[in-house]
Amino acid sequence: MRLDEDACYRAIETRDLRFDGRFFTGVQSTGIYCRPICPARTPKRERCVFFPSAAAAQEAGYRPCLRCRPEASPGTPAWLGTSAVVSRALRLIAEGALDDADAPELAARLGVGERHLRRLFLRHIGASPLAVAQTRRLLFAKKLLDETALSMTEVALSSGFSSVRRFNDAIRATYARTPRELRQAASRRGGGAARADTSAPDIALRLPFRPPLDWDALAGFLGARAIPGVESAGPGAYRRTVRVAGGHGVVEVRPVPGEACLLARLRLPGTEGLIHCAERLRRLFDLGADPDAISAHLGADPQLAPRVAALPGVRVPGAWDGFELAVRAILGQQVSVRAATQLSGRLVERHGEPLSLPGGPPEGAEGLRLVFPTPGALAAADLSDLGVPRARAAAITSLAAHVARGEVALDASRGLEETVRALCRVPGVGEWTAQYVAMRALREPDAFPATDLGLRRALGGVSGADLLAMAEAWRPWRAYAAMLLWMADARGEPAAEREVSRGFLDG
Repeated sequence: MRLDEDACYRAIETRDLRFDGRFFTGVQSTGIYCRPICPARTPKRERCVFFPSAAAAQEAGYRPCLRCRPEASPGTPAWLGTSAVVSRALRLIAEGALDDADAPELAARLGVGERHLRRLFLRHIGASPLAVAQTRRLLFAKKLLDETALSMTEVALSSGFSSVRRFNDAIRATYARTPRELRQAASRRGGGAARADTSAPDIALRLPFRPPLDWDALAGFLGARAIPGVESAGPGAYRRTVRVAGGHGVVEVRPVPGEACLLARLRLPGTEGLIHCAERLRRLFDLGADPDAISAHLGADPQLAPRVAALPGVRVPGAWDGFELAVRAILGQQVSVRAATQLSGRLVERHGEPLSLPGGPPEGAEGLRLVFPTPGALAAADLSDLGVPRARAAAITSLAAHVARGEVALDASRGLEETVRALCRVPGVGEWTAQYVAMRALREPDAFPATDLGLRRALGGVSGADLLAMAEAWRPWRAYAAMLLWMADARGEPAAEREVSRGFLDG
């Protein structure tokens, strides 16, 4: 990935928030790398070296700045200037693909050779896949040291390190300080957070993003589709039950007024897997999006320009779990959002697991009492009394069996077209459902449910062929164009009455 060094230097001179996370600056005289918004005095131009990622800066021997905290940046958009293979690899690494596996296994999941994957990473990211994974663990560990009161052992395991010794060695090699010294420094700066109860720890984490972000639009979309007993969403907060680290938990996310971050509170059975929870929440709220780049591209289209202006910072709401979303999408075929929500609640009541959490759900989440069933559980379940057509019940059973056997991977291991083809091979799953799942669960920014009647209606009733032709100009952001059109189309009536599957072609 080639960087315009003059533009990068102008960005650090002005501390332009729009460039936060797009690149990092290594200062040769200090051996430290910083975010573009670092409050320290701007170094001279000849002392600056620019890197496309934090991992590349660390590979070059630079240490993270303790003032601007690279671990607190909103992250580099995975698709910005990278190949499709690298984008998918980055998503898999963020999901923990290299925590318990090695680079050859990652390459095999992506369907490429290890040497080819390494070459792609060096060309686009400036660092190897293993270096990216190590930097991810280190920066998350630093975040936990600064923002929580977790013990050193808990920080190490929560960040994906296999042992406390390796954690200590990595922190000393990177920061030239011990973990305890880093925490003491954060405490002097006013950082850190306390637990409410050591038997059921409440952990608070800040999740940064690039503004703007339309929280009300996100909460409205998620709230209309919230599964009763499993999740809830409103103007104040989003809450849901989760399955993590072999147990159950509850997470809550709310906006922080005046700040470009969301505040997540997690009550979990333990701290192992915390790094994966944080990444899932970032995907759920699409916090890695680059709203300026997306708005600039889509706003150039005359059909979308008014909607981009009316809905700045639009995001594609993601999903905590891809399988859960896929089942919810099948239940939503040919019915309204309200009806699909009722059916989802009925399915969870009969086949979900009662929430089991020491200390119970946190305040404000008392209505959350169920955990969505696993693919194995639904594959073996009798769905005949669910109140849906037999073909739709069979589609859910078939999808659950395919996922349980590993025949359908609801992750980033395959590209958009291959994923859609695999989903469409499941009886009862058609193009609309497959594109919708790719769009929300797999974070494919170019997924596009072209058969959707709502999209055609929002554009004056164009044909499906005309819609596809128009959407060519929206690549690679067609998923965001779809959200803009859906939100604009839904403004005329309550969101809960809108149809979720308006393509009507999947049954």
